This record gives sequence, C-alpha cells and structure tokens, in this order.
Amino acid sequence: EVQLVESGGGLVQAGGSLRLSCSASGFTFHEYAIAWFRQAPGKGREGVSFIRTSDDNTDYAVSVKGRFTISTNNAKNTVYLQMNSLKPEDTAVYYCAAEYDPLRIATMRDNGYDYWGQGTQVTVSS
Repeated sequence: EVQLVESGGGLVQAGGSLRLSCSASGFTFHEYAIAWFRQAPGKGREGVSFIRTSDDNTDYAVSVKGRFTISTNNAKNTVYLQMNSLKPEDTAVYYCAAEYDPLRIATMRDNGYDYWGQGTQVTVSS
C-alpha cells in the first residue's frame, strides 16, 4: 500500500523557516516523481516544488524560487521541503504527492499524481 505522510508544519513568524518532511512507503522511490502542493483557504491547489530522484530533476513555483529547497534522503524514502524567508502568503495546507514516472515525463503541473498525503498546516504570521 502506497503511503505518504507529511510532517513539520506549524506556526512561524514572517521571515522564519520550516522544514517539511514527506515519508513515503509502499513503492519504489526512484520510479516516482514527488511534488509538494499547497492549498490556502478559498484558493485552488498550487504546485510548489517537484523532484525526480531518477534524474535529479527539480522544479519550483515562481513564488517560492530562491526561498524553498526540495531534497531527498533516498535511504529513508523521504522528501524534504526546506522553506526559508516565509511570508504570510505561504500560509496553506501543504501536501506531498507521488506520480508513477518511469518515462521521466512528469511535471509539477500535470494531473497524474495518484497518491497524496494527509497534509500539514503551515501558518505564517505577519
């Protein structure tokens, strides 16, 4: 059974940092693309960052580029999202998601993410 479990959310002041973790199980890590998405109240879901360990491909939303860093610990099947210089507009529920990607064609913007975690709340106060 595929499982994704996020952790690391919380309340932080603007300018602060958080590190989110996504622990994955039930699938072969390097055959999948993993992405972080977020959804703020009253807004649609937004792709934040993407990583594919099979070719070290990463991608970021323009709104977080230079502030967020995605990385993996392949031995632990865990994906991290280091979030620095947080802004109130980063407040959202953050989800990690996985897409089977043996052909290495997945992106952060496609609709092929079949597996999702339960989400973790990030709140940035001004």
